[in-house]
Amino acid sequence: MARSISASELGIDLTSEDDNSLFKWFIASFLMGKRIQAPIAAQAYRVIVEEEGCDTARKLQHCTSAQLVAMLGRAHYVRYDESTAQRLLDLSARLNAQYAGNITQMRDASEDRQSFEKRLAEFDGVGPKTIEIFMRDAAAVLF
Repeated sequence: MARSISASELGIDLTSEDDNSLFKWFIASFLMGKRIQAPIAAQAYRVIVEEEGCDTARKLQHCTSAQLVAMLGRAHYVRYDESTAQRLLDLSARLNAQYAGNITQMRDASEDRQSFEKRLAEFDGVGPKTIEIFMRDAAAVLF
């Protein structure tokens, strides 16, 4: 089994009220939740969030699909680049529309951890693996 990459290894300091760090970890978890090597997913995270500055749902939503495909390509995340780019755009649009772009607002709208995880699963492309990766590091600061 491939080794998991943690939020802290990506330089993300998760705290309960720092929505920016939670969003960054959600994007990293989303990228690592696909059938792709974790180091490539981590590099894709670095290109999108650190190099291109798409570190909020609002900034990410303002990218074009072609821009995201190019970013993923720079990271050699090419297996699912077009579907991943579209899902990232859909994810950011939904997070903005339903929760003002905030993971903490989604948590506050959830009765408990199970309800929160159900809300995460409503995002296109977010499956059990992405939720598992995200919650591994985020659960301690969210609940």
